[in-house]
Amino acid sequence: MLTDTLSWDPYAALGVSRTATADEIRRAYRKLAKELHPDVRPGDKQAEERFKRATAAFNLLSDPTTKARFDRGEIDADGNERMAFSSRPRQSSRQHAGAGAGPGAGAFAGDAFDLGDIFSDLFGSGVGGGRGYTRMRGRDIRFTLDIDFLDAVNGAKRRISLAEGRTLDVAIPAGVESGQVLRLKGQGGSGVQGGPAGDALVELNVRPHAFFRRDGQDVHMDLNISLPEAVEGARIQVPTPAGPVALTIPAGANTGKTLRLKGKGVAGQGDQLVHLHVVLPETPDEDLKKFVKKWSKRDYTPPRSAG
Repeated sequence: MLTDTLSWDPYAALGVSRTATADEIRRAYRKLAKELHPDVRPGDKQAEERFKRATAAFNLLSDPTTKARFDRGEIDADGNERMAFSSRPRQSSRQHAGAGAGPGAGAFAGDAFDLGDIFSDLFGSGVGGGRGYTRMRGRDIRFTLDIDFLDAVNGAKRRISLAEGRTLDVAIPAGVESGQVLRLKGQGGSGVQGGPAGDALVELNVRPHAFFRRDGQDVHMDLNISLPEAVEGARIQVPTPAGPVALTIPAGANTGKTLRLKGKGVAGQGDQLVHLHVVLPETPDEDLKKFVKKWSKRDYTPPRSAG
């Protein structure tokens, strides 16, 4: 499941209340643009990020349709659908995050509107002409993607459905771990005034497996064996991340013994360590009881921890 990890308030970004009118939203943005525009504060990265956030908020709230959807809780501040999907990402249908606008974007009640109008009003028609300050890269958007343990160990390719029917093949490298971040170029917020799109930063969350566990490049698992298998030895099939393999249980194996399968760990780099557990039948067996009573080593006491 792919979920957006960002949470921000476009009203707060513009410094207006949730009941603000279109004119109030426009005035608030003009004020912030005049204060934060890179032409005014060149080289100030913090101001540039605030300007991008304010632009994203303006694009969202100046459109009556997306404003209404946001207010109803149908989309988040980046335009992402708030519906939960089992295997689909929540992605912006209009890529509002940091979005630059073309003609008609950010419209007020149907009036064609361009952010260039505001910039021209504030700084003159030459703003960004030779210097390109108004062409800014869009915001990066962070997501969390839940993946299966085996996909993390072996690597996988997952096709996720984006807005408007687009799909994206995401390559999950073998050996990734929870917390790792994949960068999807150009899948973030749209750029300002035709600038390049930002990236989608996908943080991976690896789901636990039913019986495998990971330690570095090695994979561990517990394996229950019967008393005859422990006493006499056996050759049995055991699962590995790459598929089942044959494992030899040596005669006289005991609970706690660990067998190593070389190269069967993470991405073929580590090993798989199989920890044996001798398990007796849950229902008492009379023949076994009789045997133990006559067993020559009945009085044997294994080492026990002091306590």
